[in-house]
Amino acid sequence: MKIQLTAAGFGGQGALAIGKNLVEAGMREGLEVTWTPSYGPEMRGGTANCSVVISDKRIGSPVFSHPTDLIALSLPSLIKFADKVVPGGNIFVNSSAVSEKVERSDVNVYYVPCSEMAEKVGNPKAVNMVMLGAYVGVSGAVKIETVEQIIREMFAGAKEKFIPGNIAAFHSGMDFVKQQAE
Repeated sequence: MKIQLTAAGFGGQGALAIGKNLVEAGMREGLEVTWTPSYGPEMRGGTANCSVVISDKRIGSPVFSHPTDLIALSLPSLIKFADKVVPGGNIFVNSSAVSEKVERSDVNVYYVPCSEMAEKVGNPKAVNMVMLGAYVGVSGAVKIETVEQIIREMFAGAKEKFIPGNIAAFHSGMDFVKQQAE
């Protein structure tokens, strides 16, 4: 198993956090991982993306030109990276923010209305957790329980009240893609 993911969006949408959570989960599960962030000078509102590699074998390089998977939280991200995904790969589009459709027929595309789903579970800021759930639901890159544990730890202490909403958002993304597959 080797996943090469590009997660991209505007600064503040949580693309880097999606990658970081996946890498943390992979590391805890004994997998080889790399996480390489890249963002413009204006963090919030500027462009941000990260490259993630998760593998059960040693990783030769954290750099890749053609990801197996893409998470696009914004239209500029979709435009910039969609053509680079390998044939047979997966593209996850935040359809709340992106109305354009992927023109390729050689990839699997998942349109996930992240904002509406985050609102529905009562956590409008958890757009990235919805997409993380959708990605884990399709890719099986890491275990659900591992991601849940990371969410619990991320919001431990003073932010504990955010745990249920973030876990609900994560599960709503997974449930959504499973319904799409049926």
